[in-house]
Amino acid sequence: MANDQRRGIWFAAACYIAWGLFPIYWKQLANIPAIDILANRMVWSLGFVLFLLFLRQDWGWIGKAVRSRHVLLTYFAAALLLSVNWYIYIWAVNANYVVESSLGYFINPLVSVLFAVLFLHERLRPWQWAAIGIAAAGVLFLTVTYGQLPWIALALALTFALYGLLKKRARLDALRGMAMETACMFLPALIFLLYRSSTGHGTIGVVSPLETLLLMGTGVITVLPLYWFASAAHLIPLSLLGIMQYIAPTLQFTLGIALYHEPFSLTKLVGFSIIWMALLIYWAEGMLHRQRAEPGPPIPLSSQ
Repeated sequence: MANDQRRGIWFAAACYIAWGLFPIYWKQLANIPAIDILANRMVWSLGFVLFLLFLRQDWGWIGKAVRSRHVLLTYFAAALLLSVNWYIYIWAVNANYVVESSLGYFINPLVSVLFAVLFLHERLRPWQWAAIGIAAAGVLFLTVTYGQLPWIALALALTFALYGLLKKRARLDALRGMAMETACMFLPALIFLLYRSSTGHGTIGVVSPLETLLLMGTGVITVLPLYWFASAAHLIPLSLLGIMQYIAPTLQFTLGIALYHEPFSLTKLVGFSIIWMALLIYWAEGMLHRQRAEPGPPIPLSSQ
């Protein structure tokens, strides 16, 4: 195995393991409202991104980016979707819905594929359609047995798939894109935190020292995995990166069951198994299709 590919695998593993272990981090902040955690995450993420840009002395692109209406609109919309996704996920983890959150990231790839058909006019092969149909059947089964839609999973999958669709059309690399996204939400987040502080509901310096440190660390834990993801995307094939992406929801699912003892009934197992079968079909079909096709260079994947 080439050194570059080995490095890419390590970057991908680090990224997906970090995302998979996020519930442990958010659980340490369970006493803080999710909206406050989100606002801190936006503020401190921009701070850490600017620190990395300072280390790289990478400022020349900013003027051109802010003069482009397309760039501004794209990243403002991406920032809104990312904020909604982050808020739902943080709230769900601390409300003991880690297992249902993992479901959202299991079905996200199939939702992304469906969006590619609807918005990018890509064409699917028959077995790909079958995988999407089976996944939809799994969601329908969970809906009937729950008595309601698994809205947390669906909201996470839809917002992240839409975010990915926007990033597909984005023009900036991972770090610059993250700078634009967090900059779009920085001022509203800062104003919100200042308002909360003025009404006696502040966070930094008010909550415990450990919680203060963890809130400040949200910038690091947000930006570093994105950097690792972008690095992996340039070093290993898309197919390998796609397989490894299931590390994150698998870890989340395991944490929800084994560490946080969330209820997982037989009917939930059936519903999850139907969706896992859809993912297996989609993955196997893709592997067979690539084996039949002419070999080509790895396809670079834009970062999330």
